[in-house]
Amino acid sequence: MPLILEVAPGADYALIDSGDGEKLEQYGPYRIVRPEGQAVWARALGAAQWADVDAVFTGDTDEEGIGRWRFPKSVLGETWPMKHDGIDYLGRFTSFRHVGVFPEQAPHWSHMETLIREAKRPVKVLNLFGYTGLASLVAARAGAEVTHVDASRKAIGWARENQEMARLSDRPIRWICEDAKKFVEREERRGSRYDIILLDPPAYGRGPKGEVWQLFEDLPAMVDLTRAILSDRPLSVVLTAYSIRASFFAIHALMRDAFAGMGGTVESGELVIREKTAGRALSTSLFSRWVAA
Repeated sequence: MPLILEVAPGADYALIDSGDGEKLEQYGPYRIVRPEGQAVWARALGAAQWADVDAVFTGDTDEEGIGRWRFPKSVLGETWPMKHDGIDYLGRFTSFRHVGVFPEQAPHWSHMETLIREAKRPVKVLNLFGYTGLASLVAARAGAEVTHVDASRKAIGWARENQEMARLSDRPIRWICEDAKKFVEREERRGSRYDIILLDPPAYGRGPKGEVWQLFEDLPAMVDLTRAILSDRPLSVVLTAYSIRASFFAIHALMRDAFAGMGGTVESGELVIREKTAGRALSTSLFSRWVAA
């Protein structure tokens, strides 16, 4: 049965309302409106409350589409200070509607932090498709040695900024700008091994040298590679995929087959965010994770 991992409204982030193809969110001091194709229902709040916001994303509503931000009250800078579970970082208005963090990933971060702290030994974490680094910072704060890989130089730059914002510059994090698949292939040849591996791949992407990533074409080989670079005492492999629900069984079967014979369990399901107003659950991503026995 699918496992539902839920993010409830909190002081740092809250999904206030959703509907009519959009979502109203609170990120620290700011209220933001962004497109959300899954919000096919009617809004719970009235037009006046949806208009009382600090930023609205306009333009192309595709996941990787280019658009811009409109600021109804006053023009805001590109970045603003944010916090997750005591970790400071920078929120950021990007041209592709993201804001530098995916709050629905918080249950994975908490799960990883628990594994690291309870291991009572040195733990090495590999964060593939790491984006702006919140998962890497959580792992480093918990005491892990972290390798963070992303194909975007800009994302790596943001992640380094977040490390400074979080006052974790003394923690061992390697920031690597490279195609994730090529990096893992090289790590296998080198004999490098990791205790925890995180994967949050896009549906489509390009590496720094033009390498092409297609989720359902490249994911099976990537998952097999992650098994090959696990340590002798592995803890977990976590895969998140923004995709349609029909892919749930395929993603679960992929992880189940890849880690067959290793013991432990494969848990699969959805990441959801609970609304503050109407209490509805907005499904954001599928996930599957292997956890050692």
